[in-house]
Amino acid sequence: MKKISLILCMAVALASCGSPKKDGSMNISGAGATFPAPFYNVVCKEFSTATGNSVTYGGIGSGGGIRSLADKTVDFGATDVFLSDSEMTDMGAAVIHIPTSLGAVVLSYNLDIADLKLTAGIVSAIYRGKITKWNDERIKALNPDATLPDQAITPVYRSDGSGTTAVFSEYMSKVDTDWFNEIGDGKSLAFPVGIAAKGNPGVAGMINETKGAIGYIGSEYALAMDLSSARMQNRSGSFVEANIISITASAANIDIPADTRVVISDSPNADAYPITTFTWIIAYKEQHYGNRTLSEARALTNLFNYIIGNVGQEIATKTNYAPLPMDVRDKTVAIIHSMTFDGKALEEE
Repeated sequence: MKKISLILCMAVALASCGSPKKDGSMNISGAGATFPAPFYNVVCKEFSTATGNSVTYGGIGSGGGIRSLADKTVDFGATDVFLSDSEMTDMGAAVIHIPTSLGAVVLSYNLDIADLKLTAGIVSAIYRGKITKWNDERIKALNPDATLPDQAITPVYRSDGSGTTAVFSEYMSKVDTDWFNEIGDGKSLAFPVGIAAKGNPGVAGMINETKGAIGYIGSEYALAMDLSSARMQNRSGSFVEANIISITASAANIDIPADTRVVISDSPNADAYPITTFTWIIAYKEQHYGNRTLSEARALTNLFNYIIGNVGQEIATKTNYAPLPMDVRDKTVAIIHSMTFDGKALEEE
């Protein structure tokens, strides 16, 4: 499978936010989740080529993306976990969520074992320091045909405010009582054991460099760095690898609300990979704030429509993300059409 470069753009400077260039085209800036960054880097480049409007995306973590939008230093933020009602209130004005694709959080590891099966209970015990060696009897029982080494396990986790952490820990808290009681869920957590790294690239790099390491990362990063990832047991008891089919299956038969803020992990679908999520772009619904112009607002909505359109969703698939189901695309189009400038729908200006 073709590898996608994980070189991320640097965080965007305030001066570039929504500013027009001399030829009248726009500079659009975004920042946030590292999870979808490989997709955003490619789709934004293609949009820039097609329209002449340049787009810069900085992978700084979901927490950083939310803060950057709140501070109005970017035109859009990006997050792997939707804003809660209280977080929406804290933004000071109405914020919309635009799902752009689906992805998986995988448990990647550095061992000379091609096929490893894990359960949420085993993963919980590793991150709580209760399982410390790869040849632990509980892991051996799941993998009787594997030669598991007498090797220390090094859990790796995120040091920054992370939507990937939030997605992973939300799932773990939902299915494992010990995790819920001892670690909990959220974008930033106090892990009792292991080592920290920044961003999905940092965690992937740490796993790659550390024999015996295991860590949670976006599935694209595992593919790009040729990292092995465990088959995880889903709610139906099946051990499933993360791929386009199993990620898409997690959204089947899910009631998607109009604002698209929904959790899709731990799907009852027998074919679904269990740790999955939509990833969202967030923006202000009313686009006339600060010194923003109508042209800048239209350029932003054009970008959003491009990402969720046919070309953008084909790029999502090529960069190993699952495209949006058609019912979700329809809801997302309606969300984009709800964006306003001076209270008027942008399409009517």
